[in-house]
Amino acid sequence: MAKILVTGGTGYIGSHTVVELQKAGFEVIIVDNLSNSNIDVLNGIEKITGIRPVFENIDCVDYVALDRMFEKHPGIDAIIHFAASKAVGESVEKPLMYYRNNLTSLINLQQLMPIHKVKNFVFSSSCTVYGQPDELPVTENAPIKPALSPYGNTKQICEEIIQDTAHSNSFYRSIILRYFNPIGAHPSAEIGELPNGVPNNLLPFVTQTAIGLRKELKVFGSDYNTPDGTCIRDYINVVDLAKAHVIAVKRLLEEKAEKAVEIFNLGTGRGLSVLEIIKTFEKVNGVAVPHQFVGRREGDIEQVWADPTYANNVLGWKAEETVEDTLKSAWAWETKLAQQRAEKKSSEE
Repeated sequence: MAKILVTGGTGYIGSHTVVELQKAGFEVIIVDNLSNSNIDVLNGIEKITGIRPVFENIDCVDYVALDRMFEKHPGIDAIIHFAASKAVGESVEKPLMYYRNNLTSLINLQQLMPIHKVKNFVFSSSCTVYGQPDELPVTENAPIKPALSPYGNTKQICEEIIQDTAHSNSFYRSIILRYFNPIGAHPSAEIGELPNGVPNNLLPFVTQTAIGLRKELKVFGSDYNTPDGTCIRDYINVVDLAKAHVIAVKRLLEEKAEKAVEIFNLGTGRGLSVLEIIKTFEKVNGVAVPHQFVGRREGDIEQVWADPTYANNVLGWKAEETVEDTLKSAWAWETKLAQQRAEKKSSEE
């Protein structure tokens, strides 16, 4: 049984990936500092898979702690690196925090890999590296544009670090996965997106507004050059996305990668606007989402969606879930959270 280290494994995409890895028979070690996740996620993972993954509360910026973790868990076969700060707006306000966290955590892992004889690395990247593309849909050959936010810039720099590391070290193999916009929750409603504090992503804000936790959803910008004036994104089901990581790990372990660093876009190939997501969510779930338009948010890209052909053909992966079912799963997760809050409140009274 291959042993996989998942950094940021209690986070949104990380936790769903841990589930798919365990279902595929991998042994998983999670490293997470719980800065934007909750330890209770381990309970959800265990309920779905019957296995509680090994968990180490470590900040990947802490080189010494990471080094000790590798010594404690010898024989790690591959790393999937999710751990990073990831909010566009916050990165504009706190650029140094983003550069320190996102770059240092990657560098630490890259330095420790040859020491502990780990040669396979899957990196969680983003379509933000393309900036506002010249042509849509976006292929992997699209030029990397100057980043529109420090977050986007950290992803670009991290990709460059990975490429340079691979060039200097023939021992090393990496797959970079550039995601578009993950949404939804596990169909069991045992895990889903649960940001600490005010959400930065669209869907948690939609679901929290629909459930009454928030008064209304702010839609950033109504004057973009799109059919309804709101931004367009390629929204991908989080379980579909998680499955791509399992395929990528297997590709590395089976030594099927055709070069030292391979890059794949992970998306559906379809762009949906913010308003389309809100209206579809309201329709499939039978709930209202009060919203108002406000000014544009700095760092936001107008429209972007993927050409997933390369991932479909070479990686052998395809997004399969419909947006309707994905939005239903997000609502099922939010209603379950509301039920848990109510039970907790009544038990305290």
